[in-house]
Amino acid sequence: MIKRNLLVMGLAVLLSACGFQLRGTGTNELSVKEMDVSARNAYGPTLVQLREVLQRSGVNVHTGAPYRLVLTNEQENSRSASYAGGNATAEYELTTTLNYSILGLNNLELLSDKVEVRKTYVRDGGNITGSDQEAQRAREEMRRNLVQAMVSRLQMLTPSQLDELQAKADARAKAEAEALEAARRQQAETPQQSPMEIPGK
Repeated sequence: MIKRNLLVMGLAVLLSACGFQLRGTGTNELSVKEMDVSARNAYGPTLVQLREVLQRSGVNVHTGAPYRLVLTNEQENSRSASYAGGNATAEYELTTTLNYSILGLNNLELLSDKVEVRKTYVRDGGNITGSDQEAQRAREEMRRNLVQAMVSRLQMLTPSQLDELQAKADARAKAEAEALEAARRQQAETPQQSPMEIPGK
């Protein structure tokens, strides 16, 4: 028993030395220490879980942070993956796609992308209730995987990268504002033609 415990502890130390970390332990810290996180559904499970994982990872999630992660759209889809006898569906492939944007100062978009997870589960035509419960469990696991994938994306960002993206976004916004102002001035300086008057006969 003692030998087995020592073996388990030795493996745990070895894995941690290799950089392996248990999913959901919140030991992966992010370089960005402040971020606001929002979504259309302010109480959605994906948003709630993501906030919790970020906070456990050392991120101060609060309104007014210099950067804001916006979950713009979350879509769940399913399709038949294989069939049993009599054309009854035996397997379903579930897909969840999460679109997101990161906004900086002046609400300028710094980047936008998406993460996607897939999972296949078996649907038993003779046990509809059990199959529905299995589908629900699959969706819950997928949501956890989706949140971890989102956190992994955020871990690749550094404050310097976000500062660079902010500078590019500021330059784009300035160029667009100058072009709009130039077009407005040109329109104001262009003489407006008066309606042509046709002399009476």
